[in-house]
Amino acid sequence: MSGTKTKIVIRQKMSNRILVAAGFPALGAVAGWLLKLLANWAVSWPWIPLPGPLELINNAPEPTATLVSLLVGALAGGVLVLMAEYGYVTVTIEDDQVTTDRGDSSQSVPRAMIHGVFADGRRLVILGERGEELAVESKNEGADLPSVKQLKEGFQEHGYPWLTEGDPYRDEYRRWVEDMPGLPVGGNALLKARAEALKKQDETNIAELRTELAKLGVFVRDTDKRQWWRHVQPADDQKSNHL
Repeated sequence: MSGTKTKIVIRQKMSNRILVAAGFPALGAVAGWLLKLLANWAVSWPWIPLPGPLELINNAPEPTATLVSLLVGALAGGVLVLMAEYGYVTVTIEDDQVTTDRGDSSQSVPRAMIHGVFADGRRLVILGERGEELAVESKNEGADLPSVKQLKEGFQEHGYPWLTEGDPYRDEYRRWVEDMPGLPVGGNALLKARAEALKKQDETNIAELRTELAKLGVFVRDTDKRQWWRHVQPADDQKSNHL
């Protein structure tokens, strides 16, 4: 009998997804109706700026005005549902590799390269032999992770090295300030650009700049829009140092 295990697919619980799919449009419809009531009330204020649009809403016939407000609010909620769906992370654990999928992006890591996996509720990280981050899914980059319990059980079932205590390199991180020493060439510029992306909550740029930093052996984590970094010497440099 083969010892190969069936692959495990871990994703956001269906009950949570249904709650979001039903709740956001409903809340949006309520918000649209409340905004209509606010517009009807605000049109009587003598100091209100740009009264024209408010008067247009106030003079719209009923029940059309109410129906339109409900529909617009529900559609806005539907957009939020689509954004949430795009952010859901699916983790597929197999005997020979681990794959994470989110939106239109996918990361696969062969088992032979994996020397540790941990999650802290905000990040799922797969570590390599030298402490390099082979794959990362982070909430600051728009990822919506399954529960840590689900992830832990899935990885342990397949015998992957799950790090219960979390990041073993947490004490090596240093808070980044502009032009600080110790970073490889180009590291400061990338961290400066990423700091701006964090301020703007530009999830795409935050993720792309993390990838560029990783090419330099620089790995980052974020706390309240502050960046902390550590440097792992590339394998080729390590080999050359021993020649």
